[in-house]
Amino acid sequence: MGSAKAGDGRILALDVLRGLAVAGMILVTSPGSWDQSYGPLKHAAWNGWTPADLVFPTFLFCVGMAIGLSAPRLRAGDRASAALWVKVARRTGLLILLGLVLNALPTFDLAHLRIPGILQRIGLCYALASAVCLLPAKPAADGTPRIDIGVTALAAVALLVGYWALLAFTPVPGFGVGRLDSHGSLPAFVDRAVFTIPHLWPYGLTEGVGVTYDPEGLLSTLPATVNVLLGAIAATMLTRRSERGAEGAASLVPLLVLGAALVVAGLALVPVVPVNKRIWTSSFALFSSGASLVALVVLQAVLKVRAARIIAAPLKVLGGNAILAFVVSQVLGACGGLTLKHRAGLPDLTPQGFGFETAQRLTADPYLASFLCALAILTLITLVIAPLHRRGIHLRL
Repeated sequence: MGSAKAGDGRILALDVLRGLAVAGMILVTSPGSWDQSYGPLKHAAWNGWTPADLVFPTFLFCVGMAIGLSAPRLRAGDRASAALWVKVARRTGLLILLGLVLNALPTFDLAHLRIPGILQRIGLCYALASAVCLLPAKPAADGTPRIDIGVTALAAVALLVGYWALLAFTPVPGFGVGRLDSHGSLPAFVDRAVFTIPHLWPYGLTEGVGVTYDPEGLLSTLPATVNVLLGAIAATMLTRRSERGAEGAASLVPLLVLGAALVVAGLALVPVVPVNKRIWTSSFALFSSGASLVALVVLQAVLKVRAARIIAAPLKVLGGNAILAFVVSQVLGACGGLTLKHRAGLPDLTPQGFGFETAQRLTADPYLASFLCALAILTLITLVIAPLHRRGIHLRL
């Protein structure tokens, strides 16, 4: 048995959970063939969920935990200082800018540049959650701020209820009220109106219509922020229990109960609003946040065992430089579709296609071959980042 701390005040379970999210993202987005991916590595077509749908919410949950863990390190008065909010604005702007650059790869076709994206959503959720968590934070005995769990929870409820009300009762021109499909829902309409169709995700399709929505759209950023807020609440609960000297498995029970309650609440809402990642319904925000919290508690307990920490070492590497790992994976993915060679009577040879053909020489199962390609990309990225991790270098925007 041993400590579940990662050193320098870092929580090992958070690094590993973040690493799991990044690893999952890479495995989902790096198959040898998009047509030959295992079911759990594909997103649900619309309503419902798969393990792939829990990857991004878990990363957002980890962003919230980072906010919660950093709050006590602020000095008295920092939360109202211009320097802090300039830093938040700078980080938000850099995330959005980097996301746009990645979306532009490899051709930089600005006429069809996708404006929403993964990093753009992270940036917006981070900014909104920082304001919700830090502005009303209460000073502790030493004057440093502590996140007010009650206020943060109230803000999360307001976002969830408000978003549900918008979807249920706002008339969408040409479609009416209450539509939750890929064409007539309010989030899809807002994205088409704000960004225009050429600047949406090219695979956000409605059969017979074409591109109609973006899964990282503008309006659905509101409920996605709830995942960040619940991560901040979880980190604050962990911090408070640690400050009170609560240790051992029993100290994790309240977090486990909260996580299970969120999962149950999300599923219980399905008759009212379905679990749907594409438009990030309120039920999905609750369900996915609960799943992330349960995973955190399990890791917090399991990583006290030395063997588990050894097995989780690659995930710790990814989690320590999560944004860098994601950027590298996106660059490789953008290059994966470039044509290496034109072939008569055959599809053009691309890096992705070459990898898939090579993997098929190792196994006759096309699904396994496709998964091996994704696993190879994951291994490559981990090896690239490992030297930074060994030197204690964790890149931050």
